Amino acid sequence: MPLRDDARLLTDDLVGLRRELHADPELGRALPRTQRRVLAALDGLPLEVAVGTELSSVTAVLRGARPGPTVLLRADMDALPVTEDTDLPFASRNAGVMHACGHDLHTAMLVGAARLLADRRDALAGSVVFMFQPDEEGTDGGGAEQMLAEGLLDASGERPLAAYALHVAANRLPRGLFASRPGTATAASDGLEVTFRGRGGHGSAPHKALDPIPALCEAVTALQTFVTRRFDVFDPVVLTVGAIRGGTKANVIPGDASFSATVRTFSPAARTLMRQGTATLVENIAAAHGLAAQVDYRLGYPATVNDAAEVSLAADAVTELFGPGRYFSAPHPTPGGEDMAFVLNQVPGAYLMLGACPPDRDPDTAPYNHSPQAVFDDAVLPDGAAFLAQAAAARLAVAGTGAKAEAKNGAKARAGAGTEAEAGTGTEAEAEAEAGTGGRPRGPRAAKAGA
Repeated sequence: MPLRDDARLLTDDLVGLRRELHADPELGRALPRTQRRVLAALDGLPLEVAVGTELSSVTAVLRGARPGPTVLLRADMDALPVTEDTDLPFASRNAGVMHACGHDLHTAMLVGAARLLADRRDALAGSVVFMFQPDEEGTDGGGAEQMLAEGLLDASGERPLAAYALHVAANRLPRGLFASRPGTATAASDGLEVTFRGRGGHGSAPHKALDPIPALCEAVTALQTFVTRRFDVFDPVVLTVGAIRGGTKANVIPGDASFSATVRTFSPAARTLMRQGTATLVENIAAAHGLAAQVDYRLGYPATVNDAAEVSLAADAVTELFGPGRYFSAPHPTPGGEDMAFVLNQVPGAYLMLGACPPDRDPDTAPYNHSPQAVFDDAVLPDGAAFLAQAAAARLAVAGTGAKAEAKNGAKARAGAGTEAEAGTGTEAEAEAEAGTGGRPRGPRAAKAGA
């Protein structure tokens, strides 16, 4: 049965798993209930399963019937510290925690891909690693790095030659549309923490204090000018100050004030300039006001960079499964951050988006990922599972074809070398053929062969 049809037969199981996960979300690296559900869903499949030491990860290896290389498929499993505001019958029952980014769908899709590929194990030449990852949202520092540190890339015994991941979108993309691009796919996501230290005092006598509030406000606006005047418009930077803290009462000048910002860059050069330039700017503003500034630029996830050849294979996989019109080549990267970047820094691969906006909503106005009102359509689950399975199977097939071609070319080269050694020079061989010998050895060589 075609892969797409097999995936549709899994729809009820995948929807059931997704809704269980959605109703019982967990944060960060410790996802014990999520991990148990994944292990139960994989039970009975011909997989080599391992769990993480420092996090509730699941790594499963499917070995094909024939030897070959390894491909990795990844899903993230963690939720967000968001209070759900939907009318879903399976809405989160855990206060302040919600699968607002669709990781519950990702997990169910990867389980589906594991089932589909296990059913096709006899046709696989190589291995598939299924990476079920906690803490993509960075609650406890990021899960992909920890899984790599615990030996993810050695799970099958050899390093994967390619890796693929899929992320659903509650808005922007119409339901069922896959999108990606070669090169940078998502931004580097860093944090900026700034504290201005002055001297507190009475609001009626600011000249007797060192007020950190005006300096902080100046720094916030100066950083926006820094972004627009020091960076190429075609290598953009996004800096958003999301939190400001300072003071307790209108007539009290605080001793310190602080702000937190998120910084998104798309190139290593821009990232380096932001890291160095923000510190210089803030410290000099503080000095101009007679204050001290503490600047903490926290490197987060690097930019996710797709391999062009792997993106092409992924696009072909979409077309192979669903026909033309289901893949969109994105013209620009997204400023969102993604810790699949750590995997793709070591393994060539492709990171794709999949539209999961419900059909009764407009993708342009629907609530976005991370919103308390974000809703994702379960109808995309079998398509996501089918795509992941197709991408892995196609990549192993391409690797097998390449290996066969290389072996065939090597055999030809060895055969050619052997013929030349046995038959002498090309000219001698041609002369013998013209004489009607068919290139068979003559003279002493014939006598030796006959003996």
